[in-house]
Amino acid sequence: MKPRLISALPTLLTLGNLACGFGAITIAAKLGPESVPGVPSSPNLLAAALLIFLAMLFDMLDGTAARLTKSSSEIGAQLDSLCDAVSFGVAPAFLMLQFVRYEQPLAEFYPAWFTYPSRFVWTIAALYVCCAILRLARFNVETEEDDTHEAFEGLPSPAAAGTVCAFPIAMREFIGLHERATAGDTGRRIEALSWVVPAFVAALPLVTLAVAALMVSTFRYTHVFSSLAQNGWRRRDVIGLVFGAAVVFWLHELALLLLFAYFAFSGPTRWAWSELRQRSNGTPAAATE
Repeated sequence: MKPRLISALPTLLTLGNLACGFGAITIAAKLGPESVPGVPSSPNLLAAALLIFLAMLFDMLDGTAARLTKSSSEIGAQLDSLCDAVSFGVAPAFLMLQFVRYEQPLAEFYPAWFTYPSRFVWTIAALYVCCAILRLARFNVETEEDDTHEAFEGLPSPAAAGTVCAFPIAMREFIGLHERATAGDTGRRIEALSWVVPAFVAALPLVTLAVAALMVSTFRYTHVFSSLAQNGWRRRDVIGLVFGAAVVFWLHELALLLLFAYFAFSGPTRWAWSELRQRSNGTPAAATE
């Protein structure tokens, strides 16, 4: 492979991240009257969510490629953040808007507390975009060239985007359960799922708002891959991997949402647990990871 092509590889991977984010927006925007009303797990939303996860893969590979080819540069770091702003800032927010709006045809069948005013949902989406941009800007300013990236301050934008975009994928499982329950004519399951699906949709704006706040917080989050590469596999890492594989095998589409939500809310959970232990031991509260 030619040297110029090798040095251009990280940039091509970064632009692949941008292309996936832009593709997710355009595919999600295709939702309209021609689609099946009331089915938020439509192929368009699912494809848009998968494209954002593909953007995460490009985002992981471009940094690795830059280090391996020794072609890291300031312009590459800035380009990466600009692409992340689209793929993990604008695209997830727009996907959330479409996911919630597309459920409106069935709003008349839901209790009032299941639905939100359109202006409220749009405001959450705008706040998410603003927080993602602030998170990326802070990362650029605070990160040095020799930073080991073992931990992040604030929830990384790809993790926040993954938490939001896991909802359309997880909804496939709920819709499938509802269809199987309908075919089996199990009245209790149908009644329960008819409440679970709208509640699931109603939860997405609140989760989006929560992960937006976590992105600009000061909670510490471990960089999983860098930690494993530098410290090796520890016993708790192996146990976590085994339990994670069990969750994926058992819950299928729901596993992605649970794993991302676990990581997103692990920061405040660890902080609250640490504060509780310090107060119970009578020691003064201190900032912890």
